[in-house]
Amino acid sequence: MRAPIVIILAAGQGTRMKSTTPKVLHEIAGRSLLGHVIEAAATLEPEHLVVVVGSGKDQVIAHLDEIAPWVVTVEQEQRNGTGHAVRIALEFLEGRGVSASESPVVVLTGDTPLLTGSSLTNLLKSHVDGRAQATVLTANFVDPFGYGRIIRSGDLVTGIVEEKDATPQQREIQEINSGMYAFDGAALHTAVTGLNSHNSQGEEYLTDVIGIMTADGGVVIGIGAQDTNDIMGINDRAQLAQAAAIMRDRINVKWMQAGVTMLDPASTWIDIDAELAADVTLLPQTILRGPTAIEAGAQIGPGTTLISSEVGANAIVRHTWAELVVIGAGATVGPYTYLRPGTVIGESGKAGAFVEMKNSQLGAGSKVPHLSYVGDATIGEGTNIGAGTVFVNYDGVEKHHTTVGNHVRVGSDNMLIAPIVIGDGAYTAAGSVITDDVPAGSMAVGRAQQRNILKWVLRKRAGTSSAKAAERALETEQ
Repeated sequence: MRAPIVIILAAGQGTRMKSTTPKVLHEIAGRSLLGHVIEAAATLEPEHLVVVVGSGKDQVIAHLDEIAPWVVTVEQEQRNGTGHAVRIALEFLEGRGVSASESPVVVLTGDTPLLTGSSLTNLLKSHVDGRAQATVLTANFVDPFGYGRIIRSGDLVTGIVEEKDATPQQREIQEINSGMYAFDGAALHTAVTGLNSHNSQGEEYLTDVIGIMTADGGVVIGIGAQDTNDIMGINDRAQLAQAAAIMRDRINVKWMQAGVTMLDPASTWIDIDAELAADVTLLPQTILRGPTAIEAGAQIGPGTTLISSEVGANAIVRHTWAELVVIGAGATVGPYTYLRPGTVIGESGKAGAFVEMKNSQLGAGSKVPHLSYVGDATIGEGTNIGAGTVFVNYDGVEKHHTTVGNHVRVGSDNMLIAPIVIGDGAYTAAGSVITDDVPAGSMAVGRAQQRNILKWVLRKRAGTSSAKAAERALETEQ
């Protein structure tokens, strides 16, 4: 069998989404609806993959250039139906010297993100083994409203009737058309040239191809999807959320079967590109977005979002938002920690409660325990940053870098005014504003001289609760 040609229909406007984003570019599990379909289609190793675009074509083409530059696109300028879309795709290929007559042609829809490669492989194999002119991917729904119905004579499919064109008896049929097919290329080419728009929508229905083929004595079969969810199309935000939940459950089951512990799978959301080792534990309300990678023994959550980040073995990350960061093995992060892009937490390092870090490297065994901001900094090994410390990296125009050496002790409530270098083994006193470099092994003190103005409150705030408390204290001292 020759490699198939795949045509994905993605020209629809998707008005029910009520969005400026084309429907097929909405995402679930970190991938666009169209991206999921392309990924499934790729399992067939197609000779050519054509995406028919229309509404929002510039956005869709730009997206395809980014995620799948090997596909080609053709514009359906006038949206005259699915049959018309397939016809212009075939004409486009012919214009490039590609004939579909000797290849199977698989037609898919761009808004079915739950479609799996195994369902497509089974569809194509059944089509070839059955020597059919067309094979329809079907499913049985208790409530088939809105879907085209499969009309059969024995085991063969004799037609497909759309909901709006169906008789009351036909609407009782529960076997529905997914809108996805495998065709004999030559038979498809002949049939699409015979389509007309004599129906309630005034469009060229691809479903009418089935009737044309059977009228000519062709064999059309129907194959059920391996999972009825595979064929679920997305038309509005409610269906988008429903599909996302199904995808979440599929992904979570896969990882739990691979040795990942999830205390609450329903509140755990993992993107399709994430990678987790066995013995990772995910606590409730954990979200892993993008190509996040987590090594064995790490514990993530509760209440944690990691975006395109790496977490080393046996690290603990609690109540944290982290994006484009690296957290080393055995490190501890959180709770209530914000790690911004470019942050690296070294092995056994700590970024504690109410700490924000950005574009900074924290050395092995170093700690920023609480209530601090670290921006544009390099911190060596074994260093401790006291509570309430701010790395003052911005002068209003430019960002500046701070370097803190190994085994440094930065006192609480410090302001480190970049650019500065604090040498190995140095100390800074609590409450200091550090504006100059600190040599290795030195103690830096940057405090203003304290001055007490005696009885100022009694004179300037007479009659207040503070003044009365002071008067009582002074009387007691006397």
